Amino acid sequence: MTVGWNPWHGCRRLSPGCLHCYVYRIDGQHGKDSSLITMNRDIDLPLRKNRRGEWKIPSGKKVYTCFSSDFFLEEADAWRPRAWEAIFVRKDLSFLIITKRISRLASCLPEGWGAGWSNVTLCVTCEDQRRAEERLPIFLAAPIAHKRIICEPLLEKIDLRPWLTPAIEEVSAGGESGPDARVCRFSWVESLAVQCREAGIPFTFRQTGARLEKDGVIYRIPRAQQFLQAMKAGLNTKEQL
Repeated sequence: MTVGWNPWHGCRRLSPGCLHCYVYRIDGQHGKDSSLITMNRDIDLPLRKNRRGEWKIPSGKKVYTCFSSDFFLEEADAWRPRAWEAIFVRKDLSFLIITKRISRLASCLPEGWGAGWSNVTLCVTCEDQRRAEERLPIFLAAPIAHKRIICEPLLEKIDLRPWLTPAIEEVSAGGESGPDARVCRFSWVESLAVQCREAGIPFTFRQTGARLEKDGVIYRIPRAQQFLQAMKAGLNTKEQL
């Protein structure tokens, strides 16, 4: 079972993968400006208890952290210590953080981080080769207990082999969703699956995206089918996140 926790909301586009960001798309449907970064009232959610004195988020849950922003966004620097405190206190939870801003990690780590907290899995996104080359050397060198690479939305064929070391626990990939989704080629996903298999690293094809090209044909896939069709492709070597 998983829980979502968004200590702040809003973001700034950083690279090509952000072009059709789902946060901007959803906010736009409600007349909100996603470029306005705001702290949420739920910033202390992991520390809240019910009337019986029990944690509102029970022990053992996986917590999807800051999925409506980027955990290492500059505008959140003043609020991040409160989030780190909650993560430190709740060692009984597993926090999953995805970032495009791995270059800011060193300046954003809390005291006592050491080689990384065992209850934090940090994922870095690489939507194309340039972003892989920029972000992954920093990622591999960083003190993080659990590391995953996410190639989503996958925008071109990527060679990850220089960075597929035993430190990487999983690689996942997926196409782009939404009405303006860019095409994801199945051959790009297959290439990543082969690279991971050769390196002995688990691979997950998370979703096809809205427009998937295979054997010269572009398939338009409804949102409800994107996860299912990815699973049916037979590329996964690990259960989906």
